[in-house]
Amino acid sequence: MNVIELSKRLPRVHLIAAGTGALALGVALLMPSQEVAANKSQVTLELKAPEGSAPQLPLQPSPASTGETVPAAAGSFASLTPALPEDSVVTPEAHTPVTATVEATPEPAKEEWLRIEVRAGDNLTTLFKKAGLGANELYPMLNSIESPKALGRLKPGEFLDFVIEEGELRKLRHEKSPLVSTLVTKEDGKYRLEEVERQPEARAIYRSGTIESSLFLAGEEAGLSQGKIMELATLFGWDVDFALDIRKGDSFALIYEELFLDGKKIGDGEILAAEFTNQGKRFRTIRYTDSNGRSDYYTPEGDSMRKAFLRTPVDFARVSSRFNPNRLHPIHGTRRPHRGVDYAAATGTPIKSAGDGKVIHAGRKGGYGKTVVIQHGQAYSTLYAHMSRIKPGLRRGSRVRQGQLIGYVGSTGNSTGPHLHYEFRVNGVHRNPLTVDLPKAAPLPKKERANFEPLARDLLAQLETQAQTQLASQ
Repeated sequence: MNVIELSKRLPRVHLIAAGTGALALGVALLMPSQEVAANKSQVTLELKAPEGSAPQLPLQPSPASTGETVPAAAGSFASLTPALPEDSVVTPEAHTPVTATVEATPEPAKEEWLRIEVRAGDNLTTLFKKAGLGANELYPMLNSIESPKALGRLKPGEFLDFVIEEGELRKLRHEKSPLVSTLVTKEDGKYRLEEVERQPEARAIYRSGTIESSLFLAGEEAGLSQGKIMELATLFGWDVDFALDIRKGDSFALIYEELFLDGKKIGDGEILAAEFTNQGKRFRTIRYTDSNGRSDYYTPEGDSMRKAFLRTPVDFARVSSRFNPNRLHPIHGTRRPHRGVDYAAATGTPIKSAGDGKVIHAGRKGGYGKTVVIQHGQAYSTLYAHMSRIKPGLRRGSRVRQGQLIGYVGSTGNSTGPHLHYEFRVNGVHRNPLTVDLPKAAPLPKKERANFEPLARDLLAQLETQAQTQLASQ
């Protein structure tokens, strides 16, 4: 049988296969070695197929960068030499190595961002000028986007980032913080504005310390920021008077979140669980987010850490004079009852409202000097005297929340030095702010207990485990 007769009898696909095999054999004979190496854009594959299989398209070629000869799995690649009828004569072997070339896909060009810091006196016009852009780029953008004011609130220290191609603005990003930015994109002559908010990675971390002289020093030695120390004191501020009750040997421990973005720490997150031991008595709290998305802190038993009133309206001040009905007045030299507590602190120290309420007096009040009086419901009222300054805008009738700033420590009125005079009244009767029983806020609802209890057990167990591990390592 000659070649012409064979071509008439064989199907077209068999002829293609036979021709391909012959070509591969010829190339192999011309090469000085049977080894075939792959470069960055080429993969050498030894293609094999089971007998009698039909030709198939390749699925997933191996990475080109390996430069290795990889045997193809059965059925994964096309057989280049399919089986022929028994009377066919085919010279090339069925498993001839074939080199398949895979073109390397070029990486997309990276955008080049031009970053300009906002400085005092800058606006969009000056910033565009610094970027080499004029009004012909600025005003069409402002007229096209829905919320141009979103780009108008620029503050020193923030950044504007530009992508400029061939003298035209393609992208503009106003970075308000590492997590929040406004992005304007120009596509097909149209501008699109979007708010971009990134989510940081939260990592739980454990810290603990023992107080030798002050909570601030112990907290700093434990690696806590000043903000986190203040937050810790606020959590336990309903039960512990940090101006009066702190003793050497008191201790604290907490688990809180540190926030990371692109592998770099950008700040602290929430306290998840904490404990404070004061004069041998331990207080513990757990952060819990309820089914309505509201987060608060509770004791392990589900009671709110919050009370209706803060125990002290200034942080880390010193008690200079206690509640005393028979006190000898330091200025007048006569016996006058001291119906409050004096907290000595530097002028300008912030003063907070002890509870939610309505301001019934804000201004000068005789020997009290600059004074704020707040009514809390029907039964309770608090007084804050000798202020250096009342918070601007605070006036009679203003509503305040617990912990809200209301003024600053001073020495106005009859005063021998900067301090806060604080009074607490129940149904008009003066009570000792340091010892009066403070009403509690509502406990955790029963419907939330099923979710809260396992969370509390887990976090408290982590606190215990970390404490034991630290103790063992000492």
